[in-house]
Amino acid sequence: MQKGNAVYAQSGGVTSVINASAYGVIKRAFKTDCIENVYGALYGINGILEENLLDLQEEEPITLESLRYTPGAAFGSCRHKLPDLEKNRVEFERIVQVCEAHNIRYFFYNGGNDSMDTVAKISQISQQMGYELSCIGIPKTVDNDLPETDNCPGYGSAAKYNAISILEAGFDLLSMCRDSTKVFVMETMGRHTGWIAASTALARSIEGDPPHIILVPERPVEEDPLLARVDETIAQYGYCVIAVSEGIRTKEGKFWADAGYTDNFGNTQLGGVGALLQNMIKQRLGFRTHGALLDYCQRSARHIASRVDIEQAIACGKHAVTLSQEGWNGQMVTIVRESNDPYRWSLSHVDATSVASQERPLPDVYLNDDGFGVTEEFLNYCRPLIEGQDSPSYQKGIPQYARLQKYFLPKQLPEFLPSS
Repeated sequence: MQKGNAVYAQSGGVTSVINASAYGVIKRAFKTDCIENVYGALYGINGILEENLLDLQEEEPITLESLRYTPGAAFGSCRHKLPDLEKNRVEFERIVQVCEAHNIRYFFYNGGNDSMDTVAKISQISQQMGYELSCIGIPKTVDNDLPETDNCPGYGSAAKYNAISILEAGFDLLSMCRDSTKVFVMETMGRHTGWIAASTALARSIEGDPPHIILVPERPVEEDPLLARVDETIAQYGYCVIAVSEGIRTKEGKFWADAGYTDNFGNTQLGGVGALLQNMIKQRLGFRTHGALLDYCQRSARHIASRVDIEQAIACGKHAVTLSQEGWNGQMVTIVRESNDPYRWSLSHVDATSVASQERPLPDVYLNDDGFGVTEEFLNYCRPLIEGQDSPSYQKGIPQYARLQKYFLPKQLPEFLPSS
């Protein structure tokens, strides 16, 4: 590859370790002979379309070092859906034009399955336009649903947060259940897959520990069997803790919490399945319930992130740069599990088209036949991913996180006006 600049961008829902991948890219890129400078695109692909590029060489070194400890997306993320390449090339051609204007030869995109679709398409259009550009995808998602990789950076930390949260809530409920609340419902992220809800099973250490029921999209959920299990659990233990994915469905395939409209990607908007379950249990069984919707908390809790997750996120960022220097294009970095005990892993890569817009559900072998829990095979898979701590520094009891100063590059092109 010839000498040039690199641009890094973040996309989709954030994680507590996505900035650790940014840290990995930046650290490796600044030490690479072929890369002269590293830019950050503000708000994902929007930053390239709008030519809002940040000069990272101007940032304080301590700020860039602190990225590995910082949650959210330091460069700003996006949900912008690029058009069909065959029907509308305007945005894709603009991306290549911006890269050419700033001599960007390396493009690193940190995101999920839709982001890998972007990587594949930009790789394709740059080749068609005769512009030499290495496009490498860096995996990221708390949902852990990307195919071709053993696990996704962001998942281990979300799993750890959810498992600890339900463990501690379970202690609270147990202490109050004699003459107060009997049921606690914790709703997790997971529109189409149940990886996060399944991870709450890691909280169990002895028979009877919560969560007593785990509900995931991969198994249909019907009212009567569920209520019967709640009743049985309370009769046996005195209380019942439920972990539920936001995207659970009926046997007909309908979302329990279908809000009646969709987003820009065609995804059904969901309206709080945890609250629906609470009301159903109160009305039909008469038990007092409480619930929690962790929402953004589960994907932004850097203070309790998994050390393994952080190390993998950094390594994926660094490996993306290595792949670009080896001449690869249109690839996504993958994590390969070599053994469970001791836990060993390595890095590889696959064509981004094999990941683009695809989802990996929980395998059947990870789910109990009754649809209310997970197997030992899942626990063996998930346990290593939540190991260890790598805490940020604290000041006056509060974590100290990085805040970029955002030094913008001068724009070289006319303002971009997207077609309707």
